[in-house]
Amino acid sequence: MENIVFPQGFLWGAATAAFQVEGATDVDGRTDSIWDEFCRQPGKVVGGDCGEPAADHYRRFEQDVAMMADLGLKAYRFSIAWPRVRPDGGKVNEAGLDFYKRLIDSLLAHDIAPWPTLYHWDLPQKLEETGGWANRDTAFRFADYAAATVEALGDRVATWTTMNEPWCSAFLGYAGGIHAPGRTEPKAAVAAVHHLLLAHGLAADTIRAAQPDAKVGITLNMYPIIPVDPANPADLDVARRLDGLQQRIFLDPLLRGEYPADILEDLEPFGFSDHVHDGDLGVISGPLDMLGVNYYTEHYVSSTPNGESGPSPWVGVQHASFPPRDAPITDMGWEVRPDGLTTVLMRVHNDYPKLPLYITENGAAFRDDFSGNGAIDDVDRTGFIASHLRAAHAAIAAGVDLRGYFCWSLLDNFEWAEGYAKRFGIVHVDYDTQIRTPKMSARWYSRVARDNALVAVS
Repeated sequence: MENIVFPQGFLWGAATAAFQVEGATDVDGRTDSIWDEFCRQPGKVVGGDCGEPAADHYRRFEQDVAMMADLGLKAYRFSIAWPRVRPDGGKVNEAGLDFYKRLIDSLLAHDIAPWPTLYHWDLPQKLEETGGWANRDTAFRFADYAAATVEALGDRVATWTTMNEPWCSAFLGYAGGIHAPGRTEPKAAVAAVHHLLLAHGLAADTIRAAQPDAKVGITLNMYPIIPVDPANPADLDVARRLDGLQQRIFLDPLLRGEYPADILEDLEPFGFSDHVHDGDLGVISGPLDMLGVNYYTEHYVSSTPNGESGPSPWVGVQHASFPPRDAPITDMGWEVRPDGLTTVLMRVHNDYPKLPLYITENGAAFRDDFSGNGAIDDVDRTGFIASHLRAAHAAIAAGVDLRGYFCWSLLDNFEWAEGYAKRFGIVHVDYDTQIRTPKMSARWYSRVARDNALVAVS
């Protein structure tokens, strides 16, 4: 096996999200998020599943932190539940903050850096009832929540992420109806895009005012968009539009202080520009200390309709389909395309102002089978992570300032609209007993983290 050693100080971690792992959805003053309400709607989540008990991380975090330490991980990316900290978007709930104080203190005691994300999709339901992210005021309520959180936890936290994957929040939640809150309103979706970015900028300013030495970033999910026929103008146009909605509508305002002109034109029928007020782009484009990149697969796109109808997350794109190619797929039906990770890292490096990058999510759902000795030899998942680490290292060798990798996810958990049907964890969770069992991928990843180098899969 080739000798692949990562730069000195490269950060090895694992990631989770509050609604996916915590459970305890009505404990210590927490109130409903949009995901609690979404789960109650028949047919929205596979199996009728909900966020209770998930992986019961709220009660078992000390066990989970000790397990991370045993695996040699040096960072834990988790999210803070807005409905715990400011239930219903209202006054501060000290009991909710106390949970995160205990979690962070436990991490620090085990020499694990806490990497909290302020928003991983769990908007308080009461704020959704006043318009949610389609309402500009929600951005300011988010800044209030950020202020309270940083005031309570800032002495323990060096790095903050404001938002996780605003594309999903806006387009899956407000246009496609696939994620909470389940709306199918394109005009609301494009409003949500801008208000999520504004919320990021306001929160970043709030964090820096309270904690000037903090590092602040945002996480985006990125995919290479590949036209089926590069010689077909219709395929090229669909690829351009999808790339604009997936990547550039977020990267350009964050890193260039402007929205892409072609996407503004595409979204003009939906009133996008009406939501952009004087001064907003200055707030959104405040300095970033790092950018998180979540990567899972590529999008291979055609302008040929596939015969499906109904709501789409791709606002303004009339005809688009995603034909399969000859490639391995995960249990989510996603193609395994590790080279795409190199592509997106190189794109940010080459096309935008230079800043430190972190892979904040990368992993795969596969069906896990126990062997006769009780082990879970998840060869597919281990191979997936290994191939993507090779792709990450290739980007580093080409000059990308990549400083860390967080596998998704630490634990099997509630996988949003897929409920508990899909398992991404490097640690198996028996949802009946809550027994944790590190899989082969966890044992292998532990060796990688300790050696700071890619090791053979065995």
